[in-house]
Amino acid sequence: MSTDGPIQKRKIHQEVQDRLMRRIESGEIRPGDQLPPERELMELYGVGRPAIREALQALERSGIVEISHGERARVVVPTAHDLIAQIGRGARHLLQVQPDALGHLKQARLFLEAGTARLAAERATPADVALLRQRIEEQRAAMSTHDEFLARDMAFHREVALLSGNPIYPAIVEAIFEWASAWYQPMVRAPGAESLTLEEHARLVDAIEARDPDAAEAAMRAHLSRSNERYRSLMRAPAGAQ
Repeated sequence: MSTDGPIQKRKIHQEVQDRLMRRIESGEIRPGDQLPPERELMELYGVGRPAIREALQALERSGIVEISHGERARVVVPTAHDLIAQIGRGARHLLQVQPDALGHLKQARLFLEAGTARLAAERATPADVALLRQRIEEQRAAMSTHDEFLARDMAFHREVALLSGNPIYPAIVEAIFEWASAWYQPMVRAPGAESLTLEEHARLVDAIEARDPDAAEAAMRAHLSRSNERYRSLMRAPAGAQ
């Protein structure tokens, strides 16, 4: 279908969006390239400025282009992290309004990270293991600061996922932490939780260093299952008893 010529359909901005997407997907406009000026697009498609701007805003919301004040829209150079971040607001809303969503997310996390632990044990080099142990020490140094400890916890899990060699896995791991941050916070505040987390991380790294995928998977499953059970206990406890 041609991407040129006046547009005859209703919902004009959607047709503009579709035509621009076809030009991007075909490689005519490549990642990093600027889109044509608004006036040029108006003349090309025979539409007014509002339709062009609505189309560009829709592409921006989809993570396809970025719009900076005073500059032409530019096609984004995509990353797995950026694409997954696009659904962050919707994911947090889902967790708030759907009672079962958090359980489903925890199940998905357990499945994903058990797999990344196996891959880490198969692929990690001595330098990778040293970096994981460094991440543990950085987390230990942050034990007195709740938010920093939580951030270091996420950094450790992301580092394990990075060893898979698949950039989508660490992006998802980081996203799950961000989406469910309200769930993690009471567990980290629980007495003794910080020390137990560090011990479990160390056992996981020991299994990775031993190049034992089964032990690494078991260590990750035990770590995350303990977290899930701790959360259920906190939710059942009477107010003031936590």
